[in-house]
Amino acid sequence: MCGRWCFRCLWRGISSPSPLFSSCKRFLLSSSWLQQRSRVSRIDSYQSTMKFLLAFDFDYTVIDENSDTWIVKCAPEEKLPIGIKSSYKKGHWTEYMGRVFIYLGDNGVKEAEMKRMMTTIPFTTGMTDLLGFIGMNKELFDCIIISDSNTVFIDWILGVGNFHRVFDEVFTNPATFSDTGYLTVQNFHDHSCVECPKNLCKRKVLEEFVDKQLQQGVNYTQIVYIGDGGNDLCPVKFLKKNDIAMPRQGYTLEKLISQMSQDLSPIECSVLVWSSGIEILSYLKILIKE
Repeated sequence: MCGRWCFRCLWRGISSPSPLFSSCKRFLLSSSWLQQRSRVSRIDSYQSTMKFLLAFDFDYTVIDENSDTWIVKCAPEEKLPIGIKSSYKKGHWTEYMGRVFIYLGDNGVKEAEMKRMMTTIPFTTGMTDLLGFIGMNKELFDCIIISDSNTVFIDWILGVGNFHRVFDEVFTNPATFSDTGYLTVQNFHDHSCVECPKNLCKRKVLEEFVDKQLQQGVNYTQIVYIGDGGNDLCPVKFLKKNDIAMPRQGYTLEKLISQMSQDLSPIECSVLVWSSGIEILSYLKILIKE
């Protein structure tokens, strides 16, 4: 054991910590940090109801696949023509998916078939337990999704586990079926962030949501951001000292945060790496017992 709270030691019984974890405090949750948070939480609880904000990415976080690429299973021979595959331009994923949906429609793929396929996507290991726990403790947790998927796919998938009630809001690209049965998708919003794709800046979404809640009298004790991808780094940079970033182990977000630390420009919040929803669940149980 490394003497600190890190999931690799707690859950895998590793006798000595990884060099990455031992050299970078951003990837560890020390016992002194927990004690400090406990004192702050107890003070805050006298002033207002303790509440936490959980912000989730969707693809490769809530589910264990990319919902946009999964739908290609509905295409003839489960693949796209080279012309469509090569038409993607960096930062313009939503426009690319629009062309994919046109191709599926042109090949007679209907809404019912798409829904059947999308509802076979597996949830990430332990995620159903985590979402069930959050659903039973909504008085403590506000929960949102910020995703580069689309409203139709997320609605279908959440419906499989009856998880709509878990999430207070879902921020993603609006999609709908046209009168001719084609799925259409639009950019979520306009923004000026140079780090994010054209259709969605997750930091802007998170910041605006927190500001809106503050205007309504909700001041979160802590924000926990759970994600995996490169477009999750921008909202993580918004997090403050008492917040937690939870990148998925082995995915792009973890690598980017690690690189920032090595470049001596670490993010302000603490970081916990996870590999299953059970690890996130265990942290939340610690959090609400402080």
